[in-house]
Amino acid sequence: MNPKALADDDATQSDIAVSSSVSVYELFRARATKQPNAIAIQLGKRVTSYADLRFRVDRLAAVLVSDGVSCGDRIAIFSENCQEYIEVHLAAARIGAIVACQNWRLTAEELKHCVNLVDPKLLIYSDRHAHTVEQLGLGQLPTLKLGDAYETRLLNATDADECPEVHWECGLLILYTSGTTGPAKAALISHRALVARMTVLSLDLDINREDGFLAWSPMFHIGGSEHSLSTLMMGGVVHITDGFDADHMAGIIAQHKLGWLLLVPAMADRLKASMVHNGSIVKGIKAVGSMPDLVPKSTIGELSTLFNAPFFNTFGATETGLPPASGGLIAVGTTPDELSKQLSSLCSLKIVGAEGENVPVDGIGEAYVRGPTLFSGYWGAPKINSEVFQQGWFRMGDLFKRNGDGTFDFVGRSKYLIKSGGENIYPAEIENLLLSDPAIADAVVVRKQDDRWGEVPVAFVSRANDTLDHDQVMALCNRDLANYKRPREIHFVDFDDLPRNSNGKIVREVVERWLYNPNDD
Repeated sequence: MNPKALADDDATQSDIAVSSSVSVYELFRARATKQPNAIAIQLGKRVTSYADLRFRVDRLAAVLVSDGVSCGDRIAIFSENCQEYIEVHLAAARIGAIVACQNWRLTAEELKHCVNLVDPKLLIYSDRHAHTVEQLGLGQLPTLKLGDAYETRLLNATDADECPEVHWECGLLILYTSGTTGPAKAALISHRALVARMTVLSLDLDINREDGFLAWSPMFHIGGSEHSLSTLMMGGVVHITDGFDADHMAGIIAQHKLGWLLLVPAMADRLKASMVHNGSIVKGIKAVGSMPDLVPKSTIGELSTLFNAPFFNTFGATETGLPPASGGLIAVGTTPDELSKQLSSLCSLKIVGAEGENVPVDGIGEAYVRGPTLFSGYWGAPKINSEVFQQGWFRMGDLFKRNGDGTFDFVGRSKYLIKSGGENIYPAEIENLLLSDPAIADAVVVRKQDDRWGEVPVAFVSRANDTLDHDQVMALCNRDLANYKRPREIHFVDFDDLPRNSNGKIVREVVERWLYNPNDD
């Protein structure tokens, strides 16, 4: 029923809207009140209870307020995985601020764009990334350094008594996603979306407060920040590792029950080797892996057997969370013939053809999604938002085939995204760099399957200068691209040999096939 039918005045409608929401901080606080002595975070020998974590979070909230951070303001953070990273999230959740999680793998110019895009009120950084922050030249932007200065501020602070009511449509996280033709976009994720994403974990994987989370993925990814917050809202334990440490992770897996053990192709073999070498016996895992489309099918069966857990057949995004198509599991020990996806909870999905029509069974089209897990748009990008949000749906840009049994098969990416070790790479960014060199007449970047990283970028280059060689091209890439974006191979081809459509655009799919069949034209 429309609230208008119950209340015609705007004030009452506002009260109805506010009374129907709950914030991430409020759910965390409820857990801290109910189970104060339970473990909230474990990082090596450092163990923090829910009561102690709330104590620190409340004082950090007071520090942020005293530094002029208020509801809606952005905080940029540069840090490795640590407890303080989560404390920043929760303190921001209490006062209504937004944490812009910086991908420190990017180049200085890329990072400067990301920081300037969100116009932060405060910059928080760790000692490990102090040099990067210094390189950015951000002038008079106030900073707070983790470590002794941070601890002193918390020690001298008192609880922030006066905090605003935070509606769950308020933003909490900004996570960056690569642009198809330009710099990174800043995806705004609200309290509502995070609460809904937590609920999907519970509904689709039966995860609860008894199931811990191993936070090894960088916290500038959803796999780090989002799932850590979900665990704390449920009342579970977040086991933090400083990046991917196979031996440390093997020890946690042997000692603690876990819900979802997130793994990407680049990490799976190393963790498997460590588990076997150390003779680690799994304590209990409810699901392992992600996006099996990027993993050799034989590996799916091996990993699920090793961890005695079904393989998680996921398809989601930073913008959507686990939805729309992460509702299925691959049984332990199974080497699947197909990787058809099941619809996630709390979302609707439709497959739309090129003319805007709903595609029939066995038809292929673009995935359109809606539901409470959706992000709140890209920060400072109204034109892009108007393109991706249409008629009440979010356009993912991914192509699916609709099956008769209600499942969906992932076909490809309409804008040709490369997923390498959990990172998103768009060929256009690399191509634009290559074409900036006058010695290069044309270039195209395609994806190549890789046992370690899932996919890697490969460049085909047409010379404008015959003296151009492999090392010169790689020097250009090394100078201006983050490591994971750099082509793993360079192939030189004649300009006239590049396949083109009627508009003169290189047909990327044909070039990709050259990697596997050089005679394919």
